[in-house]
Amino acid sequence: MNSTATTGAAAPEALVIEDDSPAGVARARDASRAFARSLDPALEAEAADTLALVVSELATNAVRHGGGRYTLRLDATDESVHVAVSDPSSVLPHERTPDLSGGTGGFGWHMVRHLSESVTTVPGPGRGKTVHAHLGRHRTEEGGATTAQLPLTMRGRRNAVQCSGATS
Repeated sequence: MNSTATTGAAAPEALVIEDDSPAGVARARDASRAFARSLDPALEAEAADTLALVVSELATNAVRHGGGRYTLRLDATDESVHVAVSDPSSVLPHERTPDLSGGTGGFGWHMVRHLSESVTTVPGPGRGKTVHAHLGRHRTEEGGATTAQLPLTMRGRRNAVQCSGATS
């Protein structure tokens, strides 16, 4: 006798976006919020904003430092949301001193690492790289409704950051 047990809602279809412009970063951010709402349970508003920030920073870094174009892939399981951003540059992301007066940035990579449970950079496709960020989903129940939230602070916790294969 065969039996099937359902342990959670069906995973949503992955979202894939390709773009090559700064304006595309805003579209990627909006698409990530729509993706967060499509999850079952949907991410809470603050968690959706965190996801949008990680997507925005990775897409911006790809446009600015990764060859000007990127492919974004979002998918989710019951336990996590996975963000993958690929670009044509083999240069690995790295922290730099933030520019506090000139407006040239330097905050994004640190934020991505802080807001994600893990960040991994791997070679490919082609000569480029793909940055994978995993954000855990934590469920809460209020008034009979279940929502999912991402951890917003990681105090006292080291993020798993791995870079493999590609060289600068």
